[in-house]
Amino acid sequence: VGYSLDELQNDITKVTPASFEPTIDYCVVKFPRWAFEKFPTADSVLTTQMKSVGEVMAIGRTFKESMQKALRGLETGRHGFGNVPGKPHCKPEEFNAESIRPHLVTPRADRIDWVRTAFLAGMSKEDIHDCSKIDPWFLGQLETLIRHEQRIVELGRKGLTAFTAVDMLTTKKLGYSDRQIAAACAGKVTEWDVRAYRKKIGVAPVYKRVDTCAAEFQSFTPYLYSTYDGTEDETVLDAKKKRVVVLGGGPNRIGQGIEFDYCCVHAAMSLRALGYETVMVNSNPETVSTDFDTSDILFFEPLTHEDVMNIVDRITPHGVIVQFGGQTPLNLARGLKDHGAPLVGTSVESIEAAEDRELFSKVVDKLGIDQPPNGMASTGQQAMAVAERIGYPVLVRPSFVLGGRAMEVVYDRAGLESYMERHRSFSEERPLLVDKFLDNAIEVDVDAIGDGKTVVLGGIMEHIEEAGIHSGDSSCSLPPYTLSEGLIEEIATKTRRLAMELQVIGLMNVQWAVRGAKLYILEANPRASRTVPYVSKAIGQPLAKMAARIMLGETIAQVGAHENLTPPYFSVKAPVFPFNKFHGVDTVLGPEMKSTGEVMGIDPNFGAAFAKAMFGAGNSLPMSGKVFISVRDEDKRIVLPLVTRLHALGFEIVATSGTAKALANAGVPVQRVMKIHEGRPHVLDMLLNNEVRLIINTPSGRRERSDDRLIRSSAVSRKIPCITTLAAAQATIQGLEWLLKKPLAVRPLQDYHSQLVET
Repeated sequence: VGYSLDELQNDITKVTPASFEPTIDYCVVKFPRWAFEKFPTADSVLTTQMKSVGEVMAIGRTFKESMQKALRGLETGRHGFGNVPGKPHCKPEEFNAESIRPHLVTPRADRIDWVRTAFLAGMSKEDIHDCSKIDPWFLGQLETLIRHEQRIVELGRKGLTAFTAVDMLTTKKLGYSDRQIAAACAGKVTEWDVRAYRKKIGVAPVYKRVDTCAAEFQSFTPYLYSTYDGTEDETVLDAKKKRVVVLGGGPNRIGQGIEFDYCCVHAAMSLRALGYETVMVNSNPETVSTDFDTSDILFFEPLTHEDVMNIVDRITPHGVIVQFGGQTPLNLARGLKDHGAPLVGTSVESIEAAEDRELFSKVVDKLGIDQPPNGMASTGQQAMAVAERIGYPVLVRPSFVLGGRAMEVVYDRAGLESYMERHRSFSEERPLLVDKFLDNAIEVDVDAIGDGKTVVLGGIMEHIEEAGIHSGDSSCSLPPYTLSEGLIEEIATKTRRLAMELQVIGLMNVQWAVRGAKLYILEANPRASRTVPYVSKAIGQPLAKMAARIMLGETIAQVGAHENLTPPYFSVKAPVFPFNKFHGVDTVLGPEMKSTGEVMGIDPNFGAAFAKAMFGAGNSLPMSGKVFISVRDEDKRIVLPLVTRLHALGFEIVATSGTAKALANAGVPVQRVMKIHEGRPHVLDMLLNNEVRLIINTPSGRRERSDDRLIRSSAVSRKIPCITTLAAAQATIQGLEWLLKKPLAVRPLQDYHSQLVET
């Protein structure tokens, strides 16, 4: 405090060891997780406007070790301070100082990678500091890593056995992962080979604790971090009871956030009540799961095979749970099981049967369940062949991802070629999934819990947005608000049969599509889903706590789970979007998730519950004023009765030429306004003058699409509600009809839950 880093460094060299006794002997690095992967057109320059959606924290003995752990904990393809596959800055030989400088001057999410490229391209620490203004002390630390990386590559060329115990220990002290060392061996070995060799020569991490009582008195809730420097505090890890490890979700990001933290925390609470010693592994400082008193033992570590297996080796747990932290721990399941981790809950084979499209197709065919035509592809040629066989439009996405990452609806061959040019990360191990896209379908989510013999459904949720909108971005209603009783019963029956076939032990989420009178299965996930907290609060049953107990051997009957698929009230979930943080991005929704949170509204009336959810999400529904309508040609017939209802509520209708003509022909009074490219005054002027209170705008043709994007982004900046699907418009009008009839009623959640007990 009060010194620059350089001054502090100079002062430290002047004091004697006897007079200088630091009280903290570890370094903590926090690194943000940005949302630019979901908004590639957004301005990625870092300013005073926050643009990160999560963060990771790493602890080590030195800055170098902590920095490397933080970078691999981000789960962005980095394995430390090294190359990021597929990025241009992976090839320093293609750059010179002049071409690198602009990337150092302007702070962006990937500047740390350009710092590495600058060092490899021959720039000095002083030059990089002049461009980036990053403190020379930090640059000096990173430069040390670059120099040692060259040493690793030299040893790697000779083979893994060229690493002596001293070489390996020095490398690990600097925070290098087993994957980085394997990569230095030119692909001749895997990270598992490095791990086996490292253990053979006696190089293993020790675990040191962060004292949560600052040495004032004995700490009963310390948390730990791994390091290769120093000795271990043996007393912390002495076994007292059977231990169960819960793997967290890593840094918050779009598609994976606090909903999984909720599940992990409930699991820890439930297992502790059963008498187990709970062990949490996570790298996210924002979560409740990394509060020091949530679990008996907390490891602040990245969620990787190496880091988790090091913990498993050290504490020999009774069980490891991978199904509560989202896709991150699920992707580790096979490697952990194959190398001796005692996983509990649904088997890895069942998880893979649900994730692998070929295996999943066999399962649903056996059960007589319909699914859209689909296929898998490990090459671009195979993807083209699958699309031609099943017919366009197709829904394409990589396997083993969460949040609809890189998911798109493709309408023709050119679109598929463009997709594969932008997304090249699929392979034989991680194939591309190609499904026939079901347009004009209603999506349905189901959360269930099973013990291998009995299956109980937590809730059936009808999406308000139509198929093609990611489930995390669609509002939904529990119970369904338009589905027939017969269809609900069919969904329930087939969900139970599927859970029994997959031998689900714990939680499962299934997504269905209803097209006409026909039911199709879209996907099944034998793990906790992002809807578990929402469903649990809606039905008054702690599904995650129950699932944890079932994973450790209890039955459905013992945990007290029971069904009530039609509660006497509606619980509506609505997403919250970060569009105001990324000015200029299009707010239209699609198959890739963009929301960063959600809210819930409850009421006996669906319209009132939806209105509460809209208010909770920050969307103020207007009670009067002008509504701007602009929809694509195929939506004009469908929008007519909706606009008629709006007019009957007293709203003035404003529309562009095509929509205005259709409305006028139907007898709806309408004010015509010009499109942006037609001249002024146009619709954007009305928005800027605050003349419009609500917008209903569905994506149109190519020229109009540019206008639409400007309208939607302007609406975000002016805080004007903008609805981009007719299904959401229908629900919004239902909410307005209720709001204009009577005020919203407020009741505590416990009152609603007491109704369930009575029924």
